[in-house]
Amino acid sequence: MKFNGNISFIVVLAAIILQLDVACLYAQSSKQNLNIVFIGNSITQGALLSLPDIESPPAMACSYLREQTNIGTVAYSNQGYSGFTTVDFLPSTAKAFPKVEQAAHAFTDKQALLIFSIKLGTNDSAIEGPNGSPVSPDGYKRNLKIIADSLLKEFPGCIIIFHHPIWYSPNTYNGAKYLKEGLKRLQRYIPKIDRLVAGYASSYPKQVFIGDTDGFAYFKKHYQTCLKPEDGHQGTFYLHPNKSGAQYLGYLWGQAINSVVKSASN
Repeated sequence: MKFNGNISFIVVLAAIILQLDVACLYAQSSKQNLNIVFIGNSITQGALLSLPDIESPPAMACSYLREQTNIGTVAYSNQGYSGFTTVDFLPSTAKAFPKVEQAAHAFTDKQALLIFSIKLGTNDSAIEGPNGSPVSPDGYKRNLKIIADSLLKEFPGCIIIFHHPIWYSPNTYNGAKYLKEGLKRLQRYIPKIDRLVAGYASSYPKQVFIGDTDGFAYFKKHYQTCLKPEDGHQGTFYLHPNKSGAQYLGYLWGQAINSVVKSASN
């Protein structure tokens, strides 16, 4: 009887271990691996940060994502370039788009979900300076559509996420001239983004999404603690996130990206 009891105990224990192994394997297989290309300007790049490789909004977003229970591995490429506009990312200009393509093709995990996280508009809104500025709201929407259509064609099954641009102070004037006129134009871009994404609902369902929408209001309210003061032609202006601002913007992007991942998988 004692011998049989030991055998029964061993059988039960083995069954429990097997169940745990299966559960562990299921949990691992249910996690979504991600490849993310962040497209943007100096804000995405992490300009003025001491360690942009680990402090930039893309780096912070990926740190957040790696902590989420539904996310597996996260690889990313920061394709943020100081001063760049939507014009610079058009395939026809052959300036930034080839770099985006190269980054997307370079990921080693070809089974991971490919995401293009896009935050553009700050430099488009300038009165003068950046390439193509000022870009009209309709021109901005048209440029974003060209970029998105090109990515969707070249990378079937990819996800595109458009984040709303963030606030800058109305006296912003460095090498480029923004001021109140630019800020007003920037705000007119936001509904264009929303309409653009809505237009993809039938042609590319569950592939093109709105990302973060809270950044503009947040940085407008907290600019003194989250944006870096810079000397300009019309006094001290606020445009680029400081370390804490970049961390929070990355958190907003990370939250938005994970929300999209969950929506796309349902």
